[in-house]
Order: sequence, then C-alpha cells, then structure tokens
Amino acid sequence: MTSGKTRVCGVMAYPVEHSMSPLMHNYFAERSGVDLAYVPFKVKPEAVGEAVGGAFALNVLGMNVTVPHKQAVMEHLVEIDEAALAIGAVNTLVRMEDGYKGYNTDAAGLLRTMKETGIQIKDQTCILLGAGGAAKAAAYVLAREGTKKVYLLNRNVERAEQLAKYMNGLFGREVLIPMALDRWNEIPEDGCLAVQSTSVGMHPNVDAAVIEDEAFYRKLSTAFDIVYTPMETRFMKLAAAAGAKTKNGLDMLLYQGVIAFELWNPDVTVSPETIDGARQLVMDFLAHKK
Repeated sequence: MTSGKTRVCGVMAYPVEHSMSPLMHNYFAERSGVDLAYVPFKVKPEAVGEAVGGAFALNVLGMNVTVPHKQAVMEHLVEIDEAALAIGAVNTLVRMEDGYKGYNTDAAGLLRTMKETGIQIKDQTCILLGAGGAAKAAAYVLAREGTKKVYLLNRNVERAEQLAKYMNGLFGREVLIPMALDRWNEIPEDGCLAVQSTSVGMHPNVDAAVIEDEAFYRKLSTAFDIVYTPMETRFMKLAAAAGAKTKNGLDMLLYQGVIAFELWNPDVTVSPETIDGARQLVMDFLAHKK
C-alpha cells in the first residue's frame, strides 16, 4: 500500500516495457520493509535532460538508467562516481541536495557476482570477448582488481585497440592486449578466465556463440557470460564440455539492482534470502515469458 510518505524510484529507458527492474525492486522494497514504489519511465532520447530535471522536481528518490541513455544522462548530473566516470556510463541516479549523482552498478554487480561465486581475478590471465559498453565495464573491473593481463578479442580490432589504449592509460600499465577475434589461437596461456560481454547467444539466437571452435574452450578454466536468456548459453555449453566452470549473467543483473537499492536506501541491507527470492522470481518470470 502506498501512502503520502511513499518514495518513488524508477527505470528510465526507451523502450522500457521489457525491463525486469520493477519486478526486482518492488520485491526488494516489500521484503525489506521500505515504503517505496518503483515504476517504469519511457523516455525518448531527446527528452533525457527534461526527464532528469522533472524527476528531481517531483522528488523522485532515484532512477536506474539503461539503453539508450547511459551516456547521455551523464551531462545532466551534479556529480558522477569515479568508476562510472572511468567507464563512461551511468546506470543509477541517486538524489542529492541539488540534483542526482550517477553510479555504475553494472561493474559493481559483476565484481560482486565473481566474488560470491569464488571466481579469482587477481593475477589471473583473462580473455574478454567484445569491446562494447559491457566490455568496458568488465575491463575496468578486471584491471582494477589486479588481473595479470586481459586478451581483448573483438571482430572490429580497431575498437578493441581503442578500449585497450584507454584502459591501459587509465591504470598505467599494459594490462589489455587487443586482438582480432579470429586470432584467439595466438593466446599462449591456458587456464584463463573468460568473460563473454556481447549479446551473441541471447534469446532468440540461442544456437550462436561468439567463438565456435572447441579448441578455444580448452584454454579456459572459468567462463562467465553476461547473457542470462537462456540460462545456459551455447558459449557456456561449449566451455562446460571442455571442463570449464561456467556462470551466466543472472546474478550480475540481481546484484546491480541490489547495489542500486542500497544506494537509495543506505540504512538497508538486502538480505541473502531476499536475493534468493528475487532470483527465483526472475527465473519464474523468464520461464513464463518463454
């Protein structure tokens, strides 16, 4: 039940109808006893600035931001967190005294998922597939957490080179090594942690993997796919068949939401039981949708 004291949060996207954020955050609020309602905001690209200003005027506590607004929203904020600034994308707005502060909880969600799963980053050799926005967040996490090196594989090698140059400059060491996707066999190491950051293999194209050669997967000890529809992608199946540990992106979705919820409600810690319940809620929703 809402009241005169109910705070409002929401997700700003275009389109927004597919978002599972209202499902998750209203569940977090109910289970945590927070008087909060979370709603979708369908915002056209040309109206981002008006939307941010209007939300602040309406006393909206905070918002998530997703495609296609993660970069455009940054110019309308009063402050940006260090990680979000480095990644160049914001997905969470937190109300301040005179405007909103931007955070990137995608990166934080990825890191928390890896820690909770026991995936080691420090001193590891990693392979990062893709060079888009998700890859930039993943590259930031891997480099900041002390990976030995990251082979950055992308079909467009120039884009990989740009991302590697930026991250290497940011961290002051040659940690990212850009390579064309079809040159993966030149990677000398085995036992690598691989992060698949593209949309390849996402429903409905479930029979696709960014690399098909089984020999590639024998180089991996752990394979993390940011995709969670389907729950087991072809990338994960190929990695598992080669003996690697696999993990999909569902917990990354959950944890980025948990971190955002706790930023809006700093006195609240979302319990492990609530996270488990939200995981089941999302899985049931996806199964019903399918």
